[in-house]
Amino acid sequence: MKDPRLLTGIGVSPGLAVGPAYVVTWGVPDVPQRVVSKGDVPREIERLREAIADVKRHLDELRQHAAEHAGATEAKIFDAQILMLEDADFLGAVERLIRDNQLSAERAFEFEVLELRVLWAQSESQMLRQRRADLAGIGIRVLKRLLGQSIQDVLKDRSGKPVIVFTRELTPGLTVEFDREQVIGFASVEGTRMSHAAILAHSLGIPCVMGLVGGLDKIRTDGLVILDGTSGTVLTDPTPAEIAEAESKAERRRQFDAELEAVGAPAETIDGVRVALRGNIDLPEELDTAAEHGAEGVGLLRTEFLVVGRSELPGEDEQAEYFSRICRRFPDHPVVVRTYDLGGDKFPAPFRPPREANPFLGWRAIRVCLDEPDIFRTQARAILRARLHGDVQLMLPLVTQLEELERSRELVAESAAALEREGIPAAPDVPIGVMIETPAAAMLAEEFAAASDFLSVGTNDLTQYTLAVDRGNARLADRFTPFHPSVVRLLKRIVEAGKRANLEVSVCGEMASDPRAAILLLGLGYRVLSISPPRLPLVRWLIRQLDAGIAESVAAEAVEASTTSQVVSVLTEAMNGLVDVDLLPSKLVAQG
Repeated sequence: MKDPRLLTGIGVSPGLAVGPAYVVTWGVPDVPQRVVSKGDVPREIERLREAIADVKRHLDELRQHAAEHAGATEAKIFDAQILMLEDADFLGAVERLIRDNQLSAERAFEFEVLELRVLWAQSESQMLRQRRADLAGIGIRVLKRLLGQSIQDVLKDRSGKPVIVFTRELTPGLTVEFDREQVIGFASVEGTRMSHAAILAHSLGIPCVMGLVGGLDKIRTDGLVILDGTSGTVLTDPTPAEIAEAESKAERRRQFDAELEAVGAPAETIDGVRVALRGNIDLPEELDTAAEHGAEGVGLLRTEFLVVGRSELPGEDEQAEYFSRICRRFPDHPVVVRTYDLGGDKFPAPFRPPREANPFLGWRAIRVCLDEPDIFRTQARAILRARLHGDVQLMLPLVTQLEELERSRELVAESAAALEREGIPAAPDVPIGVMIETPAAAMLAEEFAAASDFLSVGTNDLTQYTLAVDRGNARLADRFTPFHPSVVRLLKRIVEAGKRANLEVSVCGEMASDPRAAILLLGLGYRVLSISPPRLPLVRWLIRQLDAGIAESVAAEAVEASTTSQVVSVLTEAMNGLVDVDLLPSKLVAQG
């Protein structure tokens, strides 16, 4: 039976913290129902603009504070919040509510923020969830300013021991305004690994756990807790023996982490099989982490951050500069750029599609790019220009038909010809690959292998669509697993199709970050894995402990298994002989 004192979330910044809890109630203030007369509308709009200006100044101060304490790259996180406060579409919608409905400035602002938060809360996109936390941060500050309250965070001076801060939603501002000597850990009900607050906590070296659903109900200020940012757990009211055990585990982890970081050699099995490890990149701030951990290029460069939360589409020059910069960061290694995976929840402000009942099975990804070819051409031209600076490759998301690949090739060829006519330096072509993300694409793996320059398996969506399980649905979390026999057999089918075509086949889904999956994928024949940058040292170390022949036997047994539990059992047994599971992040050992 689970210990009722143990709260489980997501470890987003590793480390152990033991100390008193401090519950921070930093939330949206109560906004009174208030309408104004027509004559007062101009004044309300002026109040809104003054509040926006004040909050922008405060965010700029936080950015400077972050630069001093966390670094210049991390300080740029506050640019996202400042850009939101400069978004003409967002602010224009608030002002229209004031004019058309005679709402007070705070009521109109609250209404527009809530509408966006509800929309983004329904998203499975990590990027949208991250933007939602940023939106919460600016929403609280602007509303407090409009209501005449202080926009400084409500942090009481404390004497004595440093504290572990608990809050419903950890914003970047909260993370930065605490001093490292004052706070030894963070925990929140909401948040993801890729939230800006999580990135800041990691950069500041503060252990952090997010996703503690219902956790605040069990936390009291000044109550002693053990927060484990590696395993993603919080233990309330620990005994002296439990504290000693936790500190012993932390020391073993530090020694293991040092061992992982000391591995400077490539990922090669003990019988000489080489595996290329690349990084999955969502945001620019991840590039340094990937490079520091020895990524051999970028296996999946997501480009949605270029459009989400912006009032206009990024131009060709901006994209070309970004892609070129990444090439220079990873010389002599490939940079695989995924074209926009735009969907119902990830459209830029000026591009408003009609609402769909199920946007994730609707007009998204390659379908949008081919139906709106100017969007695709701009990105293709940028990629062709960047290819002069490195091995840029182009990857198409959610392709289910050969015709989509063929039409994409035509648009790339047209873009290359146009650049040549215009005298703009660019490569004449670019390797084009397909993301295998659906059962349809997996069943056509032979055909796609024959028509592509490479294949890459997106295991997140492949698992979701194969099992008909929404990966963002917490109630179905135990049913969402890439170790389901059907997914394992599709993975085998895909890599074998690539082998027959003498084509590189990689895995770029989150699955490749799991040590058990690394054993399975190696045994199935995958030789390129693209994973979350922080997981690179662990997977590299693990591969160097493996014998590829043994991994093949393990994978063959997994392919023959008829249940998920059988697959997990086979892989866990193989992993347990290599590493103490207590040293691994909880997400990697709990699934299945």
